[in-house]
Order: sequence, then C-alpha cells, then structure tokens
Amino acid sequence: MKPRILEHGLSLALVTLLMVVALVVIRSTRGTEREDKKSAFRNFLSIPGAELTDPFQKTLLKETLNIYYPGQEAKNDSTLKALFLYRQGEFEKMTEQSQAETDLSFGRFLQIAGMYFKFLIVYLLVMAFTYYGVQTLAVWRFVSLRRDETGNRFTRVFLAAGKLFACLILFSPSYVIAYSIRTEFNTDTLPFMVLLGVVSNGLLITYANKFYHFLVTESRKGYVETAIVKNLANGYSADAVDGISRAAVLRLRKRFDGHVFGHIFRNAHLQYLTAVKEQAAFLVTGLVIIEMALNIHGCYNYEMLRQMLYRNYDIALIFFLGIFYTVKATELLADIIHHREMAKYENA
Repeated sequence: MKPRILEHGLSLALVTLLMVVALVVIRSTRGTEREDKKSAFRNFLSIPGAELTDPFQKTLLKETLNIYYPGQEAKNDSTLKALFLYRQGEFEKMTEQSQAETDLSFGRFLQIAGMYFKFLIVYLLVMAFTYYGVQTLAVWRFVSLRRDETGNRFTRVFLAAGKLFACLILFSPSYVIAYSIRTEFNTDTLPFMVLLGVVSNGLLITYANKFYHFLVTESRKGYVETAIVKNLANGYSADAVDGISRAAVLRLRKRFDGHVFGHIFRNAHLQYLTAVKEQAAFLVTGLVIIEMALNIHGCYNYEMLRQMLYRNYDIALIFFLGIFYTVKATELLADIIHHREMAKYENA
C-alpha cells in the first residue's frame, strides 16, 4: 500500500507545483498583456472622439490617423479597431453587475472556498447515495432473476413497463428532468441538486449495470460450486430459510453470512472499488452539467466556467485544483479500502 500512497502523494505534489507555477506566470504576465493592448492606442485614449459611439467621430478619427501616418492604412485600421474594442470592453465592465476581469485576492479566495465547501457537500452526498444505490440495484436484479418469481402476465407487463420508465429517467440528462418539473421545485436548492446528481446523466444505472456484471462473472467461477458442495446456503427465495430476504438486499451495509452469495458479493465489491475512481470523474462531470444546465449562479462549477469565459485563468486554476484534489482524495480512499479488504482475504 505504501507505493500506492507514494504514487498519489507525488501526483498531488506535482500537479500542485505545476498549478502554482502557472498561477505565478499568469499573474505576472496579466498586467503586461493589459498594457501591451493599450500601447498601440495609448495616445488616443484621452481624445474626446475616441469614444467611437458616433459614426462621424469614428470616420473623423480614421481620417486623422491616415493624415498623421500616411501609407499605413492597414495599421491605422487595426489601431482603430483595437481602440474600439478596448472602449467597448471598458463600457461592459462598468455596466455589468460583476466585473468581467477580476484579480485573485484573499477575499476572492474565501469566496471560492465557500463555493467549494458547498460543492464538496453535494459531491459527498451524491457519491454516498450512488455508492449505496449501485450495489442495491445490482444485488436486487441479480437476486430477483434467480428467484423464479414469474407471476402472471399482467404483473410481468407492469414490471417491464416500470423498468422501462425507470431506465428512461436514469439515462436522461439532468436538464431534461429539471425543466420537466421546474415549475414545482426550486432547482437552486441543495437537495434538488443532490437528487439530480444521483438519478440523472446515467451515473446510477451505468455503474449498477457494471456491478451486476461483476456479480454475474463471479457467480460463474469455480469457488461457487465448491462452496455449494460444502453445504453453504445457495437459495435465493425471500421466504426460504436458505434464501436472501429483501431486508438483506436493502441493508445499508450488505452482509450475506453463511450464504454462497456472500462470497460472490464480496469479490464483486472488490472490483467495484476500483471502478469508484472512474465514477468520481464521471460524477464531477455530471455536477458541471447540472449547474450549467440549470444556470445556477454562484455555484462552484458554474463560476469556474464563467472565469474561463472571462479569461481569468489564474482564478480558474484555483477551481481546477479543488476538483483535482476531490477526485484524487476519492481515488486514495478507494485504494485504502481496497487494500484493507484484500488484507482480510489474506488473513482469512
């Protein structure tokens, strides 16, 4: 386990170092870039006609440039255009509620930290619910298919229709679900974001199917037949003594002691722990989609993309670093749990 922790530590240190270097470079060159943009037309900023809101003044300034700098019409046009864009940008900054270009300050950092804390709460809640939901749905499907509970034709059709409807919801993008019920719920609330994070964008159903296939693969291995020969319970009926009850399937911490399925579940769970690292990146992507689709201002991912749009790359780097730490912490925790589970096997 030490090599794996060292690997995670080195990757954290390397990425942090690169981010800090990039942050320093961006901040040092940002002021220079602003001055470079103004250098070509600095002398014209104080001219009253440089506002360029009047076509007459714009034409007059263009002709003046051509008189003072003859034979440089192309350069004069580019200077005039740069001056116009600069004035337009300054006007937009004054009229916008929040300034497009902002500097990274301590107060700004505290604001980002508050948004990150809210993002972390949503992330942890969605991860916890999906972690439970993935295993529960997969186990329920695996056990149900082995119970031979066929029922009558009407029951089978009703269950098939219910499964189809559930799959349509679970595979739907977050914005489809949100806007279909937007008139009845406040989409800016944390519970609603958590709900969308769990049931939308295919996160839950994708990894539930993956866990189910882990169970199917493990059930076909030779140790299952060996366990049956050793008289371990292998029934799946909910009411039988050697079966698996519905309460056991829905239990938070799933244990199937004395049943062959206990070994199947444990081995499948070990494989799922490695998939959790992939699920973390998938979850972050889903949260970005949710915040952007619902246009939720002031949230972590929405603000990150907004800073990228305004080319405040130094601030955007802080957001990137927070997401990287979140995913990397999830990977480290998954590796630690996987190592402990493997140690139990070795000691058994």
